[in-house]
Amino acid sequence: MRHDDDEMRRSVRLTLALPARCRSLNGFAQEVVIRDISVEGCRLISHSLSISPQAKVVIRPTGLEGLCGTVRWICGHEAGIEFDSPLYLPVVEHLHNRFASFLPPVVPFHRSGLRSLAA
Repeated sequence: MRHDDDEMRRSVRLTLALPARCRSLNGFAQEVVIRDISVEGCRLISHSLSISPQAKVVIRPTGLEGLCGTVRWICGHEAGIEFDSPLYLPVVEHLHNRFASFLPPVVPFHRSGLRSLAA
């Protein structure tokens, strides 16, 4: 089940397109794209998610330290991650400003995986 009800959220989610790696505790890592972020968590997309709800993961955005969290929901190619420790709001705003994108709300997939994020 996907949780899109903004009234249930503790803070505003900011849209972006930030490449990252998601590693589960079993050591499996996959390429993902963070599509929105808040101080409490993020929504990521991947061509094939191999994580399950309640799994502990480390999300490592390109050029940043790993962010530890728990998978709260999965819907198709998307997953919601709640961070173990809230992020500092200026960091979230900086990421949004730096990685805000012209991409559509849904990043299309094709047979070879994620489309390139660079034009």
